[in-house]
Amino acid sequence: MQGNRGPQQNHGPNRSAEQKKPGGTNTNGQQPDSSEQNNSNEALTLDLQSFRKPGEKTFTQRSRLFVGNLPTGVAEEDLERLFAKYGKASEIFINKDRGFGFIRLETRIIAEIARAELDDTPFRGRPIRVRFATHGAALTVKNLPEFVSNELLEEAFAVFGQIERAVVVVDDRGRPTGKGIVEYTSKPAARKALDKCNDGSYLLTAFPRPVTVEPMDQLDDDEGLPEKLVNKNQQYHKEREQPPRFAQPGTFEYEYAMRWKALMEMEKQQYEMVDRNMKEAQEKLEAEMEAARHEHQVMLMRQDLLRRQEELRRMEELHNQEVQKRKQAELRQEEERRRREEEMRLRNEEMMKRQQEGFRANFSENREQDLRMHMGSHGMPMNRNNLAGAAGAAAAPGMASENAAIMSGPGNNSIPGGGQGVFPRGVPGPGDYGSGPNKQRRF
Repeated sequence: MQGNRGPQQNHGPNRSAEQKKPGGTNTNGQQPDSSEQNNSNEALTLDLQSFRKPGEKTFTQRSRLFVGNLPTGVAEEDLERLFAKYGKASEIFINKDRGFGFIRLETRIIAEIARAELDDTPFRGRPIRVRFATHGAALTVKNLPEFVSNELLEEAFAVFGQIERAVVVVDDRGRPTGKGIVEYTSKPAARKALDKCNDGSYLLTAFPRPVTVEPMDQLDDDEGLPEKLVNKNQQYHKEREQPPRFAQPGTFEYEYAMRWKALMEMEKQQYEMVDRNMKEAQEKLEAEMEAARHEHQVMLMRQDLLRRQEELRRMEELHNQEVQKRKQAELRQEEERRRREEEMRLRNEEMMKRQQEGFRANFSENREQDLRMHMGSHGMPMNRNNLAGAAGAAAAPGMASENAAIMSGPGNNSIPGGGQGVFPRGVPGPGDYGSGPNKQRRF
């Protein structure tokens, strides 16, 4: 029994180390005053710049420490002076009724150093407990595809809120395990990610494999459970009656252990069978999804071809309609041109007709005037009936040449030509015109 406990002399250095911890009692059992404690903290101030990684986020939830077993009457200023060696704290909270508090330091490494140095250190007569605080906004992401990186994981889950850290869990060979850790700055963002992602539709890559999100289990694998923290109740003493040993064959302990071993083997086989069935189901699902994806792509190509054919047909219809409209416009222009030409022709005919009628009226007036002048020059009496008869005879058909001769003859006083009369041989008699229809006028 003494050999299992180890030699007693190994506890000496631990006690001396406890005496050297800041905030503890001195060798005389007296508690140092606050001035000596502050001086020792100032003398041991860390170079914080050397504990910062390039691009590391500061004052995150991972650098938040839980401080328990605090004595009564401890204020926030006392806790701040206790951690002054490790830099400026961004958050200090103390529950005086229950004797615990929280403090947030700058980086994770500084928080680890503070935890290692101050855990189980006497503070005002009581050993305090320093642990990392539970991260209430941390999530575990499962079923991650193979090619998801830390950057892609952070980009994918940043849509739900601000992220402090996002990492893909890998094994000892650096291969992804299909799991990841996402830590948000606030709990509402983590709850939103849980609600949105657990419906089985959030995809990170092209292959349709949805991820599952669960709250991360807060495990302490650094310190574990020391003997001094074990609850020493009646069951504890019953379990510790005998030290660790091997069960001897033929005893009750050996038979009980073998039955436990058989149960664990059966559990292992069941897990292997379930894993094998799940792997086969996943491979089958992947093959079906690949075939469905190929069929979906073919369907999309067919739909795209039909859409292009429909667009081509619509373009042809539009082109035909445009050609038809152009032809109709040309026909309307041609009809309009013909209508204008017809109107122009009718207008010209009407103008010519009006000109002819005006010429005839002017000619009859000139004829009457010439006859009056001619009769007046020969002393003939002017009779309007004769003039009217002469004007009517002048207006008869076949007298156009006679009128022209009269207008241009030497006997017309109004036209220069010697002052002679209209007729060169005097006034024509009845015999000059002949008696038949074929008789020509003689001058």
